[in-house]
Amino acid sequence: MDYLKINKQLWNNRTKVHYNSKFYDNETFIQGRNSLTNIELELLGDVKNKSILHLQCHFGQDSISLSRMGATVTGVDLSDVSIEKANELAALTRTTPHFICSDIYSLKEHLDEQFDIVFTSFGTIGWLPDMEKWAEIINHFLKPDGLFVIAEFHPVVWMFNEQFSKITYSYFNKETIVLNEEGTYTDRNADIKDTSISWNHDLAEVFTALFNNKMQITSFKEFDYSPFNCFNNTEEVEKGKFQIRNFLGVLPMVYALKATKIS
Repeated sequence: MDYLKINKQLWNNRTKVHYNSKFYDNETFIQGRNSLTNIELELLGDVKNKSILHLQCHFGQDSISLSRMGATVTGVDLSDVSIEKANELAALTRTTPHFICSDIYSLKEHLDEQFDIVFTSFGTIGWLPDMEKWAEIINHFLKPDGLFVIAEFHPVVWMFNEQFSKITYSYFNKETIVLNEEGTYTDRNADIKDTSISWNHDLAEVFTALFNNKMQITSFKEFDYSPFNCFNNTEEVEKGKFQIRNFLGVLPMVYALKATKIS
């Protein structure tokens, strides 16, 4: 199956729903709300005057937030609808990030530059089959001693079925996960039906790929909550912190790390 073609269609259709959703709340975002979570902000630190490559940027809210913080930002996404909406949103917010429509693995064909920071967050690497190729791309686009930052949903979360009633998938990357999807995480009743193709990447797979591509991990944290209410059967245990109702406080839901390119 052509996972790029299938997933591009999935995200094109989702973006049309996401852009005007309450979940992403573009109204307050345009007025100045920062879309980045405390998890990401803590790892990124002061980005003023930094150049940032934002991988899998969706329709650009986080890229624009980084631009508002004083960074020079290039955002990349597979979905052409996402990139179209990202440019539209940048115009509305009077910011100047540069957006590229590209598969991550093909990015060298569209971009010839190195960056102070490469950044990606929340629901990104599961759409990529090969972590070694991913880490090589990160290394390629980082300046010597440059910083890589990722905040991502924990692979344990992806072991469960959608209702979190049973374990359905392996923690380890043993299979390609092909699903027929209805609706989307911003609106479960949205009138969209698509196929998705994804992979679960265990932590060792991610770490090893970074190590093998000359990245030194300098910080790693795990969190028992999601900052987004994007899963089924959740409970807001504190403002902006969502846990699975049947597993309050016992599941790792997010991890975050930063790594430095070894020059």
